[in-house]
Order: sequence, then C-alpha cells, then structure tokens
Amino acid sequence: MRRFRSIMISAIGVTSLGGCAVGPAYVAPATPASPAFVNSAAIDASGQGAATVDLISWWKSFDDPLLTSFVQRALEQNLDLQQASARVIQARASLRAANAALLPSGQISGQASENYQSLETPLGRMASAQPGYERETQGYELGLGASWEVDLFGGRNAARDAARASWQASAAAAAAARLTVAAQTADTYVAIRSLQARLDIARNQRGVQQQLVDLVALQYRKGVAAELQLRQAEGALAQEKAAVPELEQNLDQAMNALDVLMGLQPGSTRAELAVATPIPAPPLASNAGGPAALLRRRPDIIAAERMLAASNAQIGVAMAEYYPKFSLSGLLGTATMGVGGLFSGNATQGSGILGLRWRLFDFGRIDAEINAARGRNAEALAAYRLTVLRASEDVGNAFSSLVKQQERAAILASGGASLTKARVASFAAYKGGVSSLLDVLDADRRLLENRDAQAVSRAGAARAAIASFRALGGGWNPAAPLVTARAQ
Repeated sequence: MRRFRSIMISAIGVTSLGGCAVGPAYVAPATPASPAFVNSAAIDASGQGAATVDLISWWKSFDDPLLTSFVQRALEQNLDLQQASARVIQARASLRAANAALLPSGQISGQASENYQSLETPLGRMASAQPGYERETQGYELGLGASWEVDLFGGRNAARDAARASWQASAAAAAAARLTVAAQTADTYVAIRSLQARLDIARNQRGVQQQLVDLVALQYRKGVAAELQLRQAEGALAQEKAAVPELEQNLDQAMNALDVLMGLQPGSTRAELAVATPIPAPPLASNAGGPAALLRRRPDIIAAERMLAASNAQIGVAMAEYYPKFSLSGLLGTATMGVGGLFSGNATQGSGILGLRWRLFDFGRIDAEINAARGRNAEALAAYRLTVLRASEDVGNAFSSLVKQQERAAILASGGASLTKARVASFAAYKGGVSSLLDVLDADRRLLENRDAQAVSRAGAARAAIASFRALGGGWNPAAPLVTARAQ
C-alpha cells in the first residue's frame, strides 16, 4: 500500500504540471471587403436597392403559393439534406468523443470461474503429489479500474478544438446544402413555368401556321397560288411542329428533377403542375448589407473558416507528439477462492501504474507530420480566401443578370407589339395579293422568336433573382448555429 500511495502522489505531481499548450493560436484571417458589390450600382439604379426582402424565407417573396409549397417540401424531404444532417450528427459525436478523451475512464469488472485440473499434464502430476490437492477449484474477482492520460502539453485539447471546429463546419455545410436545395427547387419550378409558357406559344403558333397552310392549299387548288408557296408554308409548319417535342422533353426532365429534389418518385407532382400558370415575377432585390455582411451570412464561407480553424488545431495535435505522454491507471478490488470471503480484508487487492510514452527517437516522423499539418492549414487558408472571392463574384454576376434580363424583357415586350401589327398587315397584304407569302412567313418567324424570347427573359429575370438570394446567403438563419457553436 505504501508503494501504491507513492505512485498516486507522483501522479498528482505530474498532473499539477498540466496546462501547457503547443501549436499556433488561431486567429481568424482578416478579409478586406470592398464597400459594395460589383453591379450593385445597377441594382440601386433600377430602384431595387431600397427593397427589404426576408432573406431567411426569400421564396415567399415570389408570391406563388405552389412555389412556396414545393420549396418547403424539398427542405423537409430532400435526401441530400438528410445526408448533410447525418454528417452533422457524426461530427457532433466526434466532438463528444474528443471531450471524453480529456477525462478519466473507468470500468467495473468481475468474473467467476471454475476449473477442473487434468492429472495427465505435467502441472497436474506435480500438483497431485502435494497433500490435500483438489482438482476442482473456484475463483471470484470483483474490481474497479480507472485510467487517465494526462494532457500535459495540450495535444488532446487541440484535438478537441479541431473536432469542435469540424462540427461547426459540418453544421454550416448543412446550412449551405439547405440554401442550395431551396434555390434549385425554386429555379426548377421557374424553368417548368417557362417551358410551359414556351410550349403554349409554340402550339399557338403551330395553329396559326396550320391556318396559313390551309389558306394557301385552298388557293393552290383554285389555281391562285403556286405550288412553291404551298410547299414553303408546309415547310414552315413542319418547323413549328418540330419545336414542340423538344420543349415537351425538356419539360418532362424538369418535372422529374423537381420530384427528385423533393425526395419523390418522378411523376409525383405532375397533377399539381398540369395547369400552366404565369412565370413568377422576380421580387425586388437588395444588397442585404453589402460584402461585409456576406462574410457573416454565407454558410459556405462560415464552413471554410471553420475548416481553417480545424486545420490550425491539427498543427497543435501534431506538435504535441514532441513531448512525453503520462498516463495513470489503477485497480482496486477483491479476489478469492470462495464466495464467502470475497469482501474480507484478506481478499482486497489493488494496483497503481504511472506510465510514460515518449517518441524520443521518432522526431523525424513527427517533423513530417507537423509539416503535413501546416500544408493542410495553408491549403485551407487558400480555400477560404477563394470561397470569399467566389461569393462576391456570385453576387455580382447575379445582380448583373437580374438587371439585364429585366431590361431585355422590357425591350422585347415593346418590340412584340410592333411585330404583332406587322404580322397582321403582312397577312392582309398577302390575301389582297399585294405581298408574297414569304413576307407572311417572315413575319410569323419574327413574332414567334420574339414571344419565345420574352418568355425566356421573364424566366431569366426570375432565376437571376433566385441566384441573387442564394449568392447573398439567404435561406437560413445564421444567428442560431453561431450561438450554439459559441456555447460549446
């Protein structure tokens, strides 16, 4: 027992030396932010900069109940989001394991055994020669054991910091996945409405072209029109008909993609989308606080910064291998040959061990591990800076697309009125024998192209608005995860 006490006193002395830490202290990188986004001036000039859209639930600002319903269902059922949530659970479990590694571990053990010794073995023959030898013996043991690796130089603390930062990064990555799913769902929905509008235009134009073919065929039978004019009209009709199957194919693919985003079998929402509705009008956008606010709100930037913090902590984990590791373990229990004496004083047993592990002749490998950790940290820093730059690029591109698509739609709308009048005039002139069929066909072609381009531009503006909200980091509440992270 005196030796046991000596070991315990030595262990207490070792633990009193704790508190040292190795590795570089983490300092969040300074990221200079420009005063405004590229193309934000165009947003302000278009009268949108003063708008205040709820970024957390930005899809509601499109004022389309079906769009809102689809996005909410996707956020609840999307399988990519379920995978991201599972990764957060895994990272949280790793953090708990790292926290537990800093604490002593203990266990209770017990065993009861019965042995029947053979007399034909060398041991049995020697033992049977002793007076009072019994071949059948019993043994009973009960013990309480504990062990603890003392974190003198902060290696396990650094591992816990790395696990915490990794968990925070996974939570931010899950938020980024949520943002992506919401944006993809809304974008796919707008694409569906755009394709339905274009299909309606193509089918209407096909009907108009069929009427023209019927008129020319009638004139051809009466000998008024030449066969060339009939064949030209039939060729134009075939082109109009050929455009419909391609649009229908694209519409089928978009509807299937929307179902998969919501975790449904393809074809599940066809009934809800059967009735074509207008393309959602883009809501007014704003710069949402500018580049400085973007760093605090975009989850991919937060995830990249947390991964940088984790890689910095891993340097400390590697550097801690330079120093010795001390461990303390002990056992207190009883052992006896009979149940009745299990708790007697003579059955008491105990042990205490103060261990030392030191990679004293392995410093070359430790150097390599530290250099590798520093390299991963440099890579994470470059990845973080690139993420920030690309985030600003995303916002600038989305703002430019939004403004330009709206300008294009307005120009096409004004030109469409003129083309409609031109088509009516050319058809009347053809019936009156003043102009040729080519004038009518050309007017039809131009009008169709204009109407199709208008539908594309309206959808482009709505999709650019969606891209703007996504680029600005909308679609999640950045405050709640940060509060949770600080509390750990």
